[in-house]
Amino acid sequence: MLTGMSTHRLFVALRPPRAIRETLIAAMHGASGARWQSDEQLHLTLRFIGEVDRHRAEDITAALGAIYAPAVTARIAGVDLFERQGRPHMLWAGVEPHESLAALHRKVDQLLARVGVAPETRAFMPHITLARLNRGSGPVAPFLALNSDLASPPFEFGHVTLYESEMGHGGSRYHPVARYPLGENSATSAAAIASTSSHVAAKPSSLP
Repeated sequence: MLTGMSTHRLFVALRPPRAIRETLIAAMHGASGARWQSDEQLHLTLRFIGEVDRHRAEDITAALGAIYAPAVTARIAGVDLFERQGRPHMLWAGVEPHESLAALHRKVDQLLARVGVAPETRAFMPHITLARLNRGSGPVAPFLALNSDLASPPFEFGHVTLYESEMGHGGSRYHPVARYPLGENSATSAAAIASTSSHVAAKPSSLP
């Protein structure tokens, strides 16, 4: 459900199964001062949307209900980092296969374009963020060395989820707005929009 705010910071993502999240959490060491992600924050972003007003948020929620795509069988494949201005900014785990995830990303982008969301211009890189870094964070080489062969058995992404992000002093908190099934039930199940845009959730009173 959408929170009771007048604007909504949205993104579309895939949520890995519990066993995969546990594998990722077990790898969260080897970089002092890193802000490691919590279990609730672990996801693979298909499309960051950003701040939209209530009307646009409702349109987006409805538009994604038309998604028709197969479930994606994926696996964790190694770790790496993103830099910002020449400094380590984020640690992440790679997710394969790129082709099927990129195809799902394109489908989401096409549905969002129907309701006026500008197309994504950045290259799509399937990953799950593990930690965010700042100038006080220590070297990341130990983390990269310890987890260079991080891998998982194949697992399935069976739903796409529209999330709302709420910023706070303890980091971002992500609220599922709606879940859309993939596979045989995609675009046909009444559960595709699990939380209709006409309902408003109470704003959470605390952060994790």
